[in-house]
Amino acid sequence: MFDRPVGGDAVVLVSLDFGETGYEESLDELRQLAISAGMDIRATVEGRRPKPDAKLFIGSGKADELAEKMREVEAKVAVFNHDLSPSQQRNLERLLEARVADRTGLILDIFAQRAQSHEGKLQVELAQLEHLSTRLVRGWTHLERQKGGIGVRGGPGETQLELDRRMLRLRVKQLREKLDKLKQQRGMQRRSRRRSQVMSVSLVGYTNAGKSTLFNRLTQSGVYAADQLFATLDTTSRKVYIPEGGSVVISDTVGFIKHLPHALVEAFGATLEEAVQADLLLHVVDTASTNRDDQIAQVNKVLGEIGADQVYQVLVLNQIDRIGIEPGLERDEYGRISKVRISAKTGEGLDLVRQVLLEHQQHLNAQTPHTHTSHISAVV
Repeated sequence: MFDRPVGGDAVVLVSLDFGETGYEESLDELRQLAISAGMDIRATVEGRRPKPDAKLFIGSGKADELAEKMREVEAKVAVFNHDLSPSQQRNLERLLEARVADRTGLILDIFAQRAQSHEGKLQVELAQLEHLSTRLVRGWTHLERQKGGIGVRGGPGETQLELDRRMLRLRVKQLREKLDKLKQQRGMQRRSRRRSQVMSVSLVGYTNAGKSTLFNRLTQSGVYAADQLFATLDTTSRKVYIPEGGSVVISDTVGFIKHLPHALVEAFGATLEEAVQADLLLHVVDTASTNRDDQIAQVNKVLGEIGADQVYQVLVLNQIDRIGIEPGLERDEYGRISKVRISAKTGEGLDLVRQVLLEHQQHLNAQTPHTHTSHISAVV
């Protein structure tokens, strides 16, 4: 549908070090993103600059080096570990005579491949349109041919670009209206759950931390889980029964990532509302990651942006099997569980997660239905 890199493309990764901390981790994440998109990584071009070049981002000398490397390895796409301006992307494509994708474009491509539900596909399309609208030159006439398309015709003297822009604005408006309706439907479902006093729990965490594996363990579901970034996108909810605690609705949400494109934070706001409206957040962390503290901070940053930072949170330190530590739990100064150490893969410590659910359910039951949420404070 869009002029974007597709799985199987031969690509060269491009990353510049501007002296910021976490450069190597960011580059490693770009490699994982490209692999998750199904791309064939042929080479990596790196460099150091004090700031981006206004015209070509990487500068003319590095751009010539990139062009030579792409010819050498027969790559079709250059994937940047940065966000490019529309003019920088166009200038690079002219120079390289190849397609150029920035970090946001790559993440959008993965989301487009992975979205399964009707709502997920609508959200991805909205994010794509909003990101690509600034890069609009030609090529949006496909909207006329889409099933259920808007079928707009330009008036006398209207240029193709003007027509494309008008069609784009109408399509964005149409998508927002559809997503608003789905948001209202979800709100009705949540109110129904609250009337029945069913506790709502959302799994949140950095992508690839093991959320879907834990979700499958707790709910006996078959949600797709794989060792790759953004293995699952659509929020999935299941009701489970906790002995002595009653029914609980558990939701598995989309994974977070460093520098998550703002367009995706906005477009997936409806899906992430499950986290905002939850009674409890289980923040799943890859304990074996050398960058786990930064990942925790990135997740909490996005939770703050969507208004979920006031929901009670328990850290689930997952994948203890990879570093050989025992399952266990920690409590805060009020005696409530703040952290648990588990392995969703082997099942070690799963009883501790169920204990978290039971104790939190009991805590909610001890408060009045109209006030229990306001008394929950975040624990990190």
